Amino acid sequence: MTKSNTSLRSIERAASDMRRGVPIIVRSADRALLVLAMEQANAATVAAFDALAHNSFMLITNRRAAALKVAGKGWSVVRTIRPDWFEPSDFLAVADPSLDLATPLKGPFERIDHSEEQVDKAAVKLAKVAQLLPAVIAAEVGEASAFADHHDLLCVDADTLLANDELQAQALTQVAAAKVPLGGAEDTRLIAFRPKDGSLEHVAILIGAPSRQDPVLMRIHSECFTGDLLGSLKCDCGEQLRGAIAAIAEAGGGVLLYLAQEGRGIGLISKLKAYALQDQGYDTVDANTKLGFEVDERVFAPAAEMLKKLGFKTVRLMTNNPDKVEGLQECGIDVVERVSHAFEPNPHNIQYLATKKTRTGHML
Repeated sequence: MTKSNTSLRSIERAASDMRRGVPIIVRSADRALLVLAMEQANAATVAAFDALAHNSFMLITNRRAAALKVAGKGWSVVRTIRPDWFEPSDFLAVADPSLDLATPLKGPFERIDHSEEQVDKAAVKLAKVAQLLPAVIAAEVGEASAFADHHDLLCVDADTLLANDELQAQALTQVAAAKVPLGGAEDTRLIAFRPKDGSLEHVAILIGAPSRQDPVLMRIHSECFTGDLLGSLKCDCGEQLRGAIAAIAEAGGGVLLYLAQEGRGIGLISKLKAYALQDQGYDTVDANTKLGFEVDERVFAPAAEMLKKLGFKTVRLMTNNPDKVEGLQECGIDVVERVSHAFEPNPHNIQYLATKKTRTGHML
């Protein structure tokens, strides 16, 4: 097994343990942290963590720190003091602002003045890989490998975690392909690509037999369980998906890349938490950042790699999002044309679309 495959496997295993509330060790060349996802904090998991390490603290993103009125000094991840009186429910409230009303926070919170470490950023990155809220309880430990072996814990490398998105894109492998006639696009094949760590597959929807020599009409579509499958009116994702398939079929062929990046990359559960914040009056941008995420956590390297494996080097991209154009071009795909792709709003998504236009630069 190659070093890259071994690294990806260790990340996926660590993410699985983190989702189950098991502490993980994240190490760099000269430091190591024992970490526990705050979203998984309860009486048992916090007690187990405290039995392993002392002098623990909290790690939150600069986005979440700003929401909690903690000045982050421009750091991407901020260490804050863990108050002695904290109960498990308090950790949950720090991580999850949708719980603020049920468990009011008792701040203010105090920043630990500490130079930003790669291991800090990697610990929070692991929470994102696990599709949990990006906030962890952490404690420094020595002799990471010996500590991990003694306590039967997984240990992952900080640099590998921070390079995870790039490794995932490089490691995509085609694992299945089949003809699947669609309504309005009967000449269609689905081609599935699996990351080598075994995480969720991305799917290329290949319509017709588009030329590999000419720019291909295509769309990148991030999965949206609520919009694509349930027909949610809060977004325009379902309309964009079905509209793109129809437009590509009408044009004679092309490809739609269906990426496993739910909720702009934050995952379904975090997206529902963001929806709960929207019910309190926040727009889509502020809901994501209040949760501690960036405005958009998606990466487009997997889309570029899929296009390359399918033999497409130049594209006509159906999108209103300039970040998709830039993202593909940075990954070596020539976007020769942006094709507008918009639909009429409904009473439930009109503010969502307005936010796209005014705050994230969508060309609507």
